Amino acid sequence: MRFVRLFVLGVIIIGSLGLAGGWYLAGREAGPAITIASPEKFIGRAGTAAVTVESPTTVGRVNVVLEQNGQSSSVASYAGAAAPQTRVELSGSVGKASQPALVNGPARLVVTASRPVFFGLRTAESTATRDLTVRLDPPRIAVVSIHHFINPGGVEFVVLRASPEDVDAGVLVGDDDYRAYPGAAVGLADPALRVAFFALKHDQDVNARVSAYARDEAGNVATTALDHQPTNKKFLQSKIPIDQGFLDRVVPAIASNTPELKIDTASPEGLLKGFLAINGDLRRKNADTITALAAKSRPEMSWKDAFLQMGNSQVESRFADRRTYFFDDKEIDRQVHLGFDLASVQRAPVHAANTGIVVFADFLGIYGNCVILDHGLGVQSLYAHMSSLGVKPGDSVTKGQELGRTGSTGLAGGDHLHFTMLLQGVPVNPVEWWDPHWMEDRVFRKIRDAGGRR
Repeated sequence: MRFVRLFVLGVIIIGSLGLAGGWYLAGREAGPAITIASPEKFIGRAGTAAVTVESPTTVGRVNVVLEQNGQSSSVASYAGAAAPQTRVELSGSVGKASQPALVNGPARLVVTASRPVFFGLRTAESTATRDLTVRLDPPRIAVVSIHHFINPGGVEFVVLRASPEDVDAGVLVGDDDYRAYPGAAVGLADPALRVAFFALKHDQDVNARVSAYARDEAGNVATTALDHQPTNKKFLQSKIPIDQGFLDRVVPAIASNTPELKIDTASPEGLLKGFLAINGDLRRKNADTITALAAKSRPEMSWKDAFLQMGNSQVESRFADRRTYFFDDKEIDRQVHLGFDLASVQRAPVHAANTGIVVFADFLGIYGNCVILDHGLGVQSLYAHMSSLGVKPGDSVTKGQELGRTGSTGLAGGDHLHFTMLLQGVPVNPVEWWDPHWMEDRVFRKIRDAGGRR
């Protein structure tokens, strides 16, 4: 009996020690992993805090609070759910609108999270913090330049004053955002000065609101109306007949370069269907590629005079021609031609319209062999349907330098150059850019008036 009592006592002691050890070790287990997605640096008048909590076991509780000057306010919380969760995403409002006591200065976002351990008898906790700056004063924005004129497909240039120095600035035309660049790009010494080109798209309401804006990292925004004079513009309507010979020549060549379209080139019906996919779906995909290339534009103005039109060329189609396509005398499609078709002799040399850097030189769907040059400040030029390319991405080119030769690659009826100007990836009318008087009066004069060099 004595032995039994000693045995039971030993079991109790060992069990107690095991429980104590388990309790102790459970207290040293790691809490849930916490990720603070936002805000990153600043808090303004209104914003969102986004937090993700992940745990190898059930997430217990999560609290998100904002601390400043010894005071704290709740942003979001989680106290469990009917179904156990190993991943919890929380969001809550942060800013003066939701925490009225906030003032300019430092603040801290604190996230605490727990999970049950040791059979739910203990919890393992973790904490994550992020130091932030509360910025409640809105930035300032003013329009410095005068005389702004705009028409569908056209471009205008503006000089802005934005502060503080770290804010983003630009021009909104309707919902379209045209970013501004530091004034140093055109020789302006004042760090508050910014410059921007903005456009009215060919199909945009001529009375679209045009405003300048400044936006800081805290989300504070200031806007001001940009005084301008809009004028309407009519574009040509044209009929484009398509025959079987054109489909036989053009569609298979494009299909071989874009296998993802899965075009049937073995039958007349497949070729016609393929043409419609090329003229619509591929056209839009190519436009997306062109828009993405705008991100490569440099913060400098590389040109000093007007752009060159292709020498000894005849205009075959103009910017924003409204085209209706016919096959067997039946209307099959409608598209807008966003450039100039310029014809000269076959395999004519294609020259750079102005100084720039090659950002694209390859086959590009409807444009065939294509070159795109970046001239800085969001301005680029496009050269399409070329038979051969003489440059590669990254090459610096000078005004008048040969880029390649004209041809009929892509969606082209014959040997010619399709040329257009681009602003932040938006096709715009080249006529203005070819005009020395427009360049002097609408761009260079404004730069000199603001104290720059051009």
